[in-house]
Amino acid sequence: MRPDCILAPETAIHRFIDSLKQPSRVLVAISGGSDSTGLLLALAKALKIAPNSNIALCAATVDHALRDQSADEARQVAALCHSLGVPHVTKVWLGDKPKAGLMAAAREARYALLAEAADNFHADLAVTAHTLDDQRETLAMRSERSERETTGIADLVLFDRRLWIARPFLSCLREDIRGDLRAQGVGWIDDPSNADPGYERVRMRMRLSETAAIPTTRQAADERLRLSEQAGKWLADHFILHEQGLGYVSKAGLASDKLLLEYALSRLAAVFGGQPFALGRAQTEKLLAFVAKGAPGRMTAGRVVFDLRREGLFLARESRDVMLLALAAGERGIWDGRFIVQNAENASVLVGPTGRAGSKAGTSLPKAASRRAWAASPCLFDPAGEPLPSNDIGKVRLTPYFAPFDRFLTRFDVIFADSLADAFGARLYPKPPLGLIDGKTI
Repeated sequence: MRPDCILAPETAIHRFIDSLKQPSRVLVAISGGSDSTGLLLALAKALKIAPNSNIALCAATVDHALRDQSADEARQVAALCHSLGVPHVTKVWLGDKPKAGLMAAAREARYALLAEAADNFHADLAVTAHTLDDQRETLAMRSERSERETTGIADLVLFDRRLWIARPFLSCLREDIRGDLRAQGVGWIDDPSNADPGYERVRMRMRLSETAAIPTTRQAADERLRLSEQAGKWLADHFILHEQGLGYVSKAGLASDKLLLEYALSRLAAVFGGQPFALGRAQTEKLLAFVAKGAPGRMTAGRVVFDLRREGLFLARESRDVMLLALAAGERGIWDGRFIVQNAENASVLVGPTGRAGSKAGTSLPKAASRRAWAASPCLFDPAGEPLPSNDIGKVRLTPYFAPFDRFLTRFDVIFADSLADAFGARLYPKPPLGLIDGKTI
């Protein structure tokens, strides 16, 4: 008897369609492999028989240009989409490919190109064909790195603050998807890299037997959602952002539940340090022990100085290793993982730390903490390294960038991320075009 957490592909697709807020235009990411081919066909079939459906499909293939056959495979996928009447585009990853970290770079390129395709098609949602097999491999790999319970692959994620991506097949087995394709007489493309033991995921796939336990992530997901909601309220009640990027957590806030503090402080550390991931378990434990001790003092973790005072905890980016960012006229970039910089000047500009000279210590704030935050705050320079004239500063726009959320934000962290945006005076995150997941409102 199969576990209840496993869904037939057809059931999963109908649940997904029922969750959509119509009307909607859905972009299907399709490589030509069995999973994505099955996803496209299942969606096309379900929408064909759905009465009065306002949902339209479009599709995109990302050609990473890593194999000689990839262009031909993309053309095969385009032909399949044409036969189904689904608009299709192929996006090619151009430029030099890194020798180290290739898979991570390919992932970044893939999502960026999918977002570009979604813009082209005016799609408000994308879907990828991650399966329960992928989830099992991911959980196994993460369990070897950490004992912390994980939600694994998220069923809904926001990319680059602009495109929500859903994974309708995350409760489906790959063999069930392939069985449906065989029944329809439809083939698929096998990417040889999926059998290359040079990749960690492939090695893990080889180690896991087909009878290995089916992962269940519901409890971890529910706990993450609960913590996100509690931490969002905690931010509103106990966190203040002062000028020049000095954060403050009240003494009462530091007396909160340990799990809540672990969630909130590890993510605040990532935001203030400009890091894409929450503070690691070991560093978070040291930080919590430092806070629990209650003695005034300082510690550094994740590029952030935590300054504990009688009145509470102050957070600021440490002033070391803050790099310069050069932006040509009209160019956009991310400085220090903390600010989006848009250069509307008609000349190049440099963005760097203010430094200690001319620091502004607020009269009601600890002077050392205020100077530290000021020293690591952004300052604009001309190409010669001279401070930008005041009449040109307004042509360069700086907005907060939340490194752990603004590139990839899972639905589990949306409540906390929105509270964080509100605390920083930034725009909130776009709402997902789905109403329900597993029968729960999101």
